[in-house]
Order: sequence, then structure tokens, then C-alpha cells
Amino acid sequence: MDSSEKEGNGAALESLPPPPPVPPHVVPIKAEPDAAKKVARLPMARRGIGSKGQKIVVLTNHFNVNVGSTDGHFFHYSVSLFYEDGRPVDAKGVGRKVIDKVQETYGSELAGKNFAYDGEKSLFTIGSLPNNKHEFTVVLEDVSSNRNNGNASPDGNGSPNERERKRLKRPYHSKTFKVEISFAAKIPMKAIQSALRGQESENSQEALRVLDIILRQHAAKQGCLLVRQSFFHDNQNNFTDIGGGVLGCRGFHSSFRATQGGISLNIDVSTTMIIRPGPVVDFLLANQNARNPHSLDWSKLCSLVSLQRYTKALTTLQRASLVEKSRQKPQERMNVLSNLLRTSNYGAEPLLRSCGVSINSNFTQVEGRVLQSPKLRVGNGEDFIPRNGRWNFNNRKLVEPTRIERWAVANFSARCDPNNIVQSLIRCGGMKGIVRQHPLFHSALKQIAHPFDVFTEMGQNRRLPPVARVEKMFEMIQSKLPGAPQFLLCLLPDRKNSDLYGPWKRKNLSEFGIVTQCMAPVKVNDQYLTNLLLKINAKLGGLNSMLTIERSIPMISNVPTIIMGMDVSHGSPGQSDVPSIAAVVSSRQWPLISRYRAAVRTQSPKLEMIDSLFKPSGKEDEGIMREALLDFYTSSGKRKPDQIIIFRDGVSESQFNQVLNKELDQVIEKNHHTKFFQQGSPDNVQPGTVIDNKVCHPKNNDFYLCAHAGMIGTTRPTHYHILLDQIGFSADDLQELVHSLSYVYQRSTTAISVGEYILELLPLFCSF
Repeated sequence: MDSSEKEGNGAALESLPPPPPVPPHVVPIKAEPDAAKKVARLPMARRGIGSKGQKIVVLTNHFNVNVGSTDGHFFHYSVSLFYEDGRPVDAKGVGRKVIDKVQETYGSELAGKNFAYDGEKSLFTIGSLPNNKHEFTVVLEDVSSNRNNGNASPDGNGSPNERERKRLKRPYHSKTFKVEISFAAKIPMKAIQSALRGQESENSQEALRVLDIILRQHAAKQGCLLVRQSFFHDNQNNFTDIGGGVLGCRGFHSSFRATQGGISLNIDVSTTMIIRPGPVVDFLLANQNARNPHSLDWSKLCSLVSLQRYTKALTTLQRASLVEKSRQKPQERMNVLSNLLRTSNYGAEPLLRSCGVSINSNFTQVEGRVLQSPKLRVGNGEDFIPRNGRWNFNNRKLVEPTRIERWAVANFSARCDPNNIVQSLIRCGGMKGIVRQHPLFHSALKQIAHPFDVFTEMGQNRRLPPVARVEKMFEMIQSKLPGAPQFLLCLLPDRKNSDLYGPWKRKNLSEFGIVTQCMAPVKVNDQYLTNLLLKINAKLGGLNSMLTIERSIPMISNVPTIIMGMDVSHGSPGQSDVPSIAAVVSSRQWPLISRYRAAVRTQSPKLEMIDSLFKPSGKEDEGIMREALLDFYTSSGKRKPDQIIIFRDGVSESQFNQVLNKELDQVIEKNHHTKFFQQGSPDNVQPGTVIDNKVCHPKNNDFYLCAHAGMIGTTRPTHYHILLDQIGFSADDLQELVHSLSYVYQRSTTAISVGEYILELLPLFCSF
């Protein structure tokens, strides 16, 4: 130890007692940390592609990318921005202006290089800058006026448009900035080719990220609003009013992807919310219900500029309006995307030209297969095949109807005849096989029992806030019911998206665990009532339909298997303190795969990984997994599952390893933007369409499945990633299993996509 080490550590060493002596009979064990370290799991490679189903050709919104030269390097530089007094710059949108000014002022010192700047702390060039570190000083005027993360938005003649001219009338405020640009890393362009061979590395991801940043910068220079990988033009043709001073703004998502068919640019339509531009007083009147604009003395010096994001949670009505107005039929979506590629002029982007990148303007053609719909079984042993992913219960009975004996009606509607609705529901239920049975006999005596009572809201309560109306109704029901009902039928006021719905559900389900079924009594007919009965029967433990092959599914029916679905939902934007909700459903009564139970837990806000799968509390485990496994055991003839299949929703590709190595120890792409189109047809692709080639991952095991019939808008396929399979499914068996599971949703008579689910499959030997 030299003198400097003694000075730094001497006092601490002298204060510690000497280590205890090792007893003579103890043999020290040599520490081997590497042996104890777990081997990190990686997503599994593809084992093959499927062959079942009718072959078809479809188009997809992936556009082939040619990369001319891969001999050079991207150079990554770290960017630090400071005000004149040394404070770091944290304002959004200023960075691009500062870097543009640096390029304009110091072009010769930077060897005339073009930059790919992400708007924050990373900058990329093709080839190196003259030095590893550069320091510059620049002066900007009117820094705070631009909220677009880009430059001014020119009109057709290249001059500032009307909104920009309003900005230019404001007094200028000059600010001085210090800029540091420091070398961080060198990324070989050859890494792009490695990605195509399925040999993805940090370099290959970074190389594709550079290409994404180039397109983001291209959009920023056109004055677009940038939101992650999406960009939005200041064009009123893209705006749609959803009420409350808020506009839905249509834009585009773009990302470069490594696929089996090479590098592709995936472009899709995207939507964000913005504040309606114009006088602030108009926004306040619409959004905050300000009733006296004349009291605001600034109602005429003050306007909201365009493309300012609205990040608060939408109301139920706003959300419904946005969904309705954002829908696009397949042909319309294709036309919009084709026009975007024509007008974007990516071919003129200097950085793309420098690295030899060109983008094909034609939709990529891929081969798909349409799987045959599975047979379904309903009451009286009747089997049938759904057509076009849909079916109905006309002249059919439920396969396992429940008994409905103790129920009541809560009527919030002033315009309906609740007694007529009750009689119609009882009649329709009898047609579907829902009957009441005598407790001492097995024979059916009559149809659904009449409700205990119909509780109608008092007229004076209708002007109260929604929560108060629910409380008053619940107090009335509690005072008269002799005990807990099987379920409550709630008649909402006859308008769409009633504001009573949320408080009513919260009161019944969250506080008292009472099953409730809501309906808006408008256009009540037999079809409406049948759909209502499907929900009621499922909620009360009945079974509406099941797969005909439910007891003979390959690799599932011969080995006790539990199927689980997992997801985490988060609070609305701007609600950072609202807990996230982890939900897990698990199959029961094996060999059935149509019956499920649910478990929910709260966890830290915005946490995507489920932290309550295994939750030791003293000597007990209170986690969701044990709860699900015990239920499987008791409902499946005291059999423990030998296999577990987990569908995991809501996880991005960057989190796959986290799921495999953290979450899985306690027992996968969200929001992808791939769409498929029928060539020469205005209709959506057929239900059951599966794609496992060309636009899929070059190495990892993934596939797309459009299980449902897209009746409105454009079908969104589900993207499945098989991260781990120790069972050994073939591609066909796995794809058919997932397709079949799309037909077991009990509350609908349509095939539904099994969420945005990602798959893990493994044998599980339980000890609980």
C-alpha cells in the first residue's frame, strides 16, 4: 500500500476489529461466483414455418429498403447544451434550433458534415468530425416561441404561414448557448447486414436507430410535431374535432425494421390529441366551462398556436368520438400511406443518400395462409362452423346455462318500461336454456326467476352528480334486499357512454363484489337481449359455447396444462400517481380451455413488469401464481399442471429479456404498426390469416395472426413472439392453438384476437 492509499483508507482500517480466527476443523470453500450466476435466457430462434391453411397473397405496409454501401461508419456524439451562465438547458424543442445554428455558423469547422440529431443528447454523422470534442457558442432569438420541436412551417411558397407570422410579430428575446459535442462511439454500417442475418447486436440496433432519427429530423424540418416514432403535420385536413377544445390529429408512425425479407420501413397511420389552435378564451369555454369570457381582459394579445399536444385523459365521449372519426377502411389507409411516401421526398434526404439508402414506394407482397375456423359446440350437443369469424345463437341454446334466481333491477332511465325489459329477458333466456331449477328436483320448473324488485331512481336524484346518484340507488337497494343478489341488472339513462357507468361498476364490483350487468334501453330486441344474456351467463359461471375439439387438442388435452394471460394497465397520461393494475387470467377445469378465472393486483405506477406473481409473506406465498395453480388443482380433479402456457401482453421488444430473466423467474411487441391488405379488394383480410415469413423477424420465432373479422376500419393483426418453448410445438400446432383460443371468448359471438399477446411455453412441475 503506498502513502496515498494509507491516507485515504488508514482511518477506516484502524477502526475495524481484526477478523475472527478460522477454527481448525473448518475447511474454507473457494468462492466461484460464475458457477452461481444464472445463464441469461434469450428469445428462442424460429424452428420452422407453418404449412396449414389456404395460401393467399396479401400486401403489407412495409416498404423495402435498399442499402447501397455498408463499408463506412456512423459516428455517435454526445450533445450537452448550456445557457450562458452554465446552467444546463432542459427546455423541450430548443435543441434542434441550437444545433441548426451550430451547423449554419460553424459549418467549415465541422467539415461540412450533415447531422442526424435526436433533439436531445445524441447526434450522429457519417464519418467522423474533425475533432473528438468541439465547443461552440451560438446566439438565438425568440427561443421560447416554438413548441413544435421543429423549425417554422412554410406554406407552399416557402414563406412562413399565417400562424408563424403571428409568432414573428412578438418581441425577440436573444439568448446565448454553449454547445459541447463529444465523441461517444463508432457504429459500423455492416451491423445492418448482421441484423438481416438474425445476428442482432447493440450495434445493429443503433444503426437502425440512426436511420429512424434521420426520418424524425426530416419531419422536424417540415415543422411537424414529433411524438416518439410518430410525426404530425400542421394540416387542418388531418384534424378532427372530438369536443372539449381538443382535436384528434392524424399523423404517421415510421420505423426501420430488420425482417426476413431485408430492411423495411414500416409506415402506418397514427393519431395524437392536440389543443384546438386559436383564442385561449375559446379553449376555456369548451374545455373548462368558463361562462363569462368578458371578465378575461386578455381574451383578444393571447392565442394558442397549433400542434400543442393535449396530454390529459380523454372523457368517455371524447374517446368514443376519436375512435369513430379515426376509422379507415383498408383501401383508404393504403391511399393515405401511398400519398405520404410520394410527398415525403425521402429520396432528397442528404443523410439517407450519403449512406446509400433508398426506399421503395410499393407495398411489400407477402404470402399468407387462411386457417379454417374451428368447430364450436353449443347446447344439446350441436356443432357448427362459424363463417367469416362470426356466429349467432339464433335457434341455439347455451352449452352450460347458469341458474338465475336471486337478482334485482336498478333503473336509472326515465324513458323505459323496466317491467317489459324484464319479461323480454326472461323469455329470451328460456329460449337459450337459462332456466330456474327447484332445489329438491333436477327437472326445470320455469324460466329465469322474476327479479326481487325493480328499484327506480327518484326524480329529484337525477340532478345529482353521478357518484351521488349511485350512492342513493345503492342505499335504496341495500335497505330492501334480504341478502346479496346473484347479480344486478342496471338500466342506464338512454344515451351512449353514461357517466354513471364507472361509479356504478366501482361501487358494485370493487366495494361489494356484486356481479352487475349494464344496458342502455335503446332498440332492445331479441338479438340485443341474447348478447346481454351471453355476458350475464359468463359472469355467473356458465359456458356459452366451447371448442368441439376442446378435450382432444394436440399436446394440451393429454397433459394437464394451464393457460394464462397477463397484462398491466396504467393510469391515463398525466396521472403519474395512479397505481398500475396487474391482471392475470388462468384456465380451470382441465381439459377445458374455455373456462378462466381472474386475479388482479395494484403495483407501482407505470411499472410494466408484474411484481406480484410470487409474493412471500412470512411462510406463505400470496402471489398470483400460487392462487392460479391452487384453483387449477381444485377444479381439475386434484391434478397439478405439468405444462404452463403464458400469453404476455403489453411488453415491447426491448423488454423481452426482462420478461424472460426477471418476470419468468417469478412464475412479449406492443403497439406494433404492421397491417395487411387484400390485393385489389376493398375488404379486410379474412379471419384466420396467418403470416410467418418475409416481414417477420429474421431469426426469432414470431408470427402475425388476424383471427377476427374486421367489420369497421382496418384489421389490426396480433403479433406473437414465442420467447421460450420447452414443450416443443410445431409451427402449425401452435398457430392453430392460438387461432382456436380466439373462439373461446364467452362474451361475444365473434372471433377475437387473443390480445397483443406474446407467448412463453414451458413444462412446469408444481409443488404447492
